[in-house]
Amino acid sequence: MVYREELKLQSRDRAVSFHDITAQVKEIAARSKMKNAICVVYSHHTTCSVITQECAFDMSMTGLETLQQDLVNVFEKWIPTCRYEGMYLHPGRKALDFAESVGEDNFGCHNTDAHLRSSIIGRNVTVVMADGELDLGEFGRVHFIDWDQTRARKRTVQVMLIGE
Repeated sequence: MVYREELKLQSRDRAVSFHDITAQVKEIAARSKMKNAICVVYSHHTTCSVITQECAFDMSMTGLETLQQDLVNVFEKWIPTCRYEGMYLHPGRKALDFAESVGEDNFGCHNTDAHLRSSIIGRNVTVVMADGELDLGEFGRVHFIDWDQTRARKRTVQVMLIGE
């Protein structure tokens, strides 16, 4: 059997957005009425990631959990946020021309850091469902991350369960 639903999220402007979607994913799993399955949580957005991680409990001054802020800080050192044109090879002239042809602004195209971060972390997770419960461990949470800091956007997360 296959069951699928989507979640809609709103990302933040000028900041990496983390969304704890654990409760929504668990609700979708319950609505599937499956007992044993695999649950795939996926983003088709190429500047976003889906991860499982524990709750850090403490908050940073930016409003992120401390473990989330640590991840942002590590990536900021490894793959710095694009702050000026030409910092990365992408976007090139052809990409900028294409973006303009579909109504995208020039600034919004300078999100190479988000594409690189997403390609390293990945855009999906798979969680085992056993006896009607998602096996996230004692402290496990499912987080959707929007790495793109060029503007706030509406995002879609797909949740699909395959099983019995």
